[in-house]
Parts: sequence; structure tokens; C-alpha cells
Amino acid sequence: MRGASGLVILLALVVVAVILSSTLFVVDQTEQALVMRFGEPVSGRGLVTAPGLHVKVPFIEDVVFLDNRILDLETPKQEVLVADSQRIEVDAFLRYRITDALKFYQTLRNVQNAGNQLGSLLNSSLRRILGEASQTQIVRDERAALMVKIRDQVNSEAARYGVAVTDVRIRRADLPREISERVYSRMTAERGREAKEFRAQGAEQAQTITAGADREVVVLRGKAQQQADQTRGEGDAERNRIFAEAYGKDPDFFLFYRSMQAYEAGLKSGDTRMVLSPKSDFFRFFGYPSGRPPETTRAAN
Repeated sequence: MRGASGLVILLALVVVAVILSSTLFVVDQTEQALVMRFGEPVSGRGLVTAPGLHVKVPFIEDVVFLDNRILDLETPKQEVLVADSQRIEVDAFLRYRITDALKFYQTLRNVQNAGNQLGSLLNSSLRRILGEASQTQIVRDERAALMVKIRDQVNSEAARYGVAVTDVRIRRADLPREISERVYSRMTAERGREAKEFRAQGAEQAQTITAGADREVVVLRGKAQQQADQTRGEGDAERNRIFAEAYGKDPDFFLFYRSMQAYEAGLKSGDTRMVLSPKSDFFRFFGYPSGRPPETTRAAN
């Protein structure tokens, strides 16, 4: 009897636990819940947004939990033909939140279906908005304004699903790989041409500077040579003047001095050979200190 009563109590506890688990449910702070009865929301308490412990009718009512936070949706990279007939690869994403849980559940059921539907809307809007803009506007000039247009368009179309799109961002907008390679090759060739042009200009300027410097050197050397010749001529003239003045004052001494200089220059040590007559005027001071025979000297006196 005791064993049977214990078994009954255990079964009763199990039944109570099952009933309580089917009656009570917990809503997290990041969630909202729909209380459904035979697929339709319960009137008056179908939407539960307050976090905490809540009650439902067991075995008759079901609870659908939906996220209450801002959700992210990543879309695959796609090619877009823009207004200036350029193809670009666009990588974009959006953020959204569920604003009407009942409409969201009735149209999309879950977040996975929402991602598929919103991704389709985003791709269509990207092609539509970016197809009317140029590559420069997308990449640099009007990128922020274009993202706002795309967000507003996707948001207006997503409203029928109980979803509000809070943000749309274009992460990257690049040329396709084959076009990028051609553009890179063209840019490389252009930079190479510019480099050659700059080198040619530099070489031309170097030649001009070198030619100018060479010309200036020639001019400076010519002027220096001219000044040196002029100075040398002036020195020779002064020397001749001094010699002439000295000759006028004492012709005999001047003649003697000049002969001594000639002897010093002509009779240097070494292999010096001279074929002259001993009676030549060159040796006149060897025989006579005055350079003249005594008779000539007395007659002159």
C-alpha cells in the first residue's frame, strides 16, 4: 500500500510539473513573445514585451519568441552597373529591428526568412539607386547620401513585414578584379611614361646647366688670359722702359750686365757646345774688361 501511494504521489508531482511547465514561460530582456491559440494571437495578451515570468493556457496556447534587439544582415558581394557604364562590386549590409511582432510572424515567421526577404530588397535597391549614380559619386562624392536613399527605400518596402530598417552601409565599392588589373596596368604605364618624361626633362636641364657652366668657364678663362696677357705686356713694357732708362744712364755698364746675363744663360754646366770664333763679340769681355781693345777705349776717351 505504501509503495502504491508513493507511486501515485510521484505521478501527481510529474503531472503538476508538466502542467506548470506548459503554463509558465519566461520572456528575456532581449526578447518579445507572441501568445498564439490555434495559430491566432490571443486577444488582449497576444503580445508580451515585458521581461519576466508569464502565464498561458497549457496545451492550448503556444508561445513564439522573437528578438527585440537590432539585427544585422550581411549580403553577398554583387556587381552593379552604374550610370557611367562601369561595373563595380558592392559589399553592403543593413541593420533592422522587429517593430510589429504579429505582422512579422504572419509574413516571415522567423529571422532566417526575414534575412532572405530583406537581402532581396537590399540588392534590388542597391541596383536601382546605384544604377543612377556615377562611380565617382558612389566612391567619393555622394556615398553617404546614396546610403540614406537605399535605407529609406528598403525601409518603406520592409514596413509590410513589420520590420524597420535602421541603417544601410556600403562596406566596399570596388572595380571587378579583371577591370582592376587593367586599370592598375594602365596606371603603371601612365606613371612610367610620366617618369620617363620627368627624367628627359631632368636630363635636358642638366645638359643646359652643364653647357652654361662650360661656357662660363671658357669666358672666365678667356678673360683671365686676356688680363694675364695685358699684365704681362705691361710688365714687359715697364721692364723695357727700365732697361732703356738704365742704358741711357750708363751704356757700358748696361752692356756689361747684359753680357753677363748672356754668359750665365749660354754657358750652363752640362753638355754645352758653342761653335764661335774667339774674336766674336760674344766673348769681348773675356779679353777686355771694358769690352773694347785698349786703343778703342783711349780713342773713345
